[in-house]
Amino acid sequence: MSNKTVTMDDLLESSELTRLKPGDVVEGKIISIKKNEAWVDLGAQGTGVVLRREMSRSQKLNEGDSISVSVLDPELEDGAILLSMRRAVKDRGWDELQKAFEDEEVLEVTPYDANRGGLLVEHEGIRGFLPVSQLSAGNYPRISGSDKDEILQKLNQLTGKTIKVRVIDVSRKENKLIFSEKEAVKDELQDRFASLKEGDEVEGVVTGVIDFGAFVNVNGIEGLIHISEISWERVEDPKDYVKVGDKVTAKIISIDKDRLSLSLKQMSEDPWLSEVKKFKKGDNVEGKITRITPFGAFVQLSPAVEALVHVSEMSKDEGVDPEKIFQLNEKKTFKVLDIDTEGRKIALSLKDTGSSSEKAK
Repeated sequence: MSNKTVTMDDLLESSELTRLKPGDVVEGKIISIKKNEAWVDLGAQGTGVVLRREMSRSQKLNEGDSISVSVLDPELEDGAILLSMRRAVKDRGWDELQKAFEDEEVLEVTPYDANRGGLLVEHEGIRGFLPVSQLSAGNYPRISGSDKDEILQKLNQLTGKTIKVRVIDVSRKENKLIFSEKEAVKDELQDRFASLKEGDEVEGVVTGVIDFGAFVNVNGIEGLIHISEISWERVEDPKDYVKVGDKVTAKIISIDKDRLSLSLKQMSEDPWLSEVKKFKKGDNVEGKITRITPFGAFVQLSPAVEALVHVSEMSKDEGVDPEKIFQLNEKKTFKVLDIDTEGRKIALSLKDTGSSSEKAK
C-alpha cells in the first residue's frame, strides 16, 4: 500500500480549517486563573484569554474546568486569542430562553439588584427584568400610599432570594427579557383556590397594612381584610389592630378571581347582639357623641353599640344645625325610639327627653 504524500496545499487547507473567526463558539479547558483573567487551552487552535469583564456572573471557575467560549479577536499582538464566556453563554441562553417561553417552562432565578420598578435578574448570561406588577401576592410590596423609597426597600429584601418565574416576553433582537412570578405560580394557585370555599377558616400572614384594610398571604394566595371586617368596633386606623408579620386566622367571606375577601371580626361572636339587650324601646339612655353629620349625630351607647339621632329628632324647632347642638365626645341623655336587631340599628331622640340643648335656640 502506497503512502499518501502530504503537500504544502494540504497543510494550508488544514490550517484554514482550524483558524478561528470572531463569533465562533468553541470548547476549551481552563489552564490558569489570575485575578483579572483566565487562560484557556483550545487544543490545536491555540491558547486564549478571558478577561474578567467577559466572565460569566453565575459560573464559578476552577483550573481544569471545561467551558464554552466565544471568539472576540482570533489573534492579539502576543498571538493569544481573546475570548468571552458571557458572549458564548448569551448565544446559547437566548435559544434556551426562547424555548422556555414557548413551552411556558417554570424557571428559578435569583435577583441580583432592584430598582423602584422591579428586580434585576441575570439568567443564562442574559440580563432580564421582573416588574413589581408581576410579583406574586407573597412578594408584592404592600405599603400605604406610593412611597417609592419604601417600595425599593422591600424589593431589596428579595435580592439573593430564589424566585420561581416564567418568561413572558423575550426578544434577542431588542435585547428584552421579562419574567413573571405571578404566571409561574398561577396553576398552583388555581388548585389551591379550588379547595377553598366561603365560610372556611384560613391562616395567613399580614403582608401590608393600608388605610382601607390589611393584605394577608394565605399560602401564596392574596387575601384582603377590609377595614369594616377587622373588628366589631369602629376601626379608624387598621394599624391599631394588625401589623406586618402578624399571623392571623380569618374567615373567607367571598372568593373573587385571584383574591380572597377575609374577615377577622367574624371569628368571634358579635358583641352588639349581647349588648343591645340592655336597651328597650322608650328607655332614656346616656350616650357619647362620636360623629356629627348634616343629617344627624352618631351616639355610642356601649363599647359595641352605636345609635343615630336624626336631625329631625334633635329639637322641636325646624332647620336646626347639629353642630350647634352637639360637640364631639360630650355626653347627653336620649330616648330610644326604635331597635332594629336584624339591621343592627337604633334610633334615638333628643327632643323627646325634654333636654335639647339651648345651643339650638
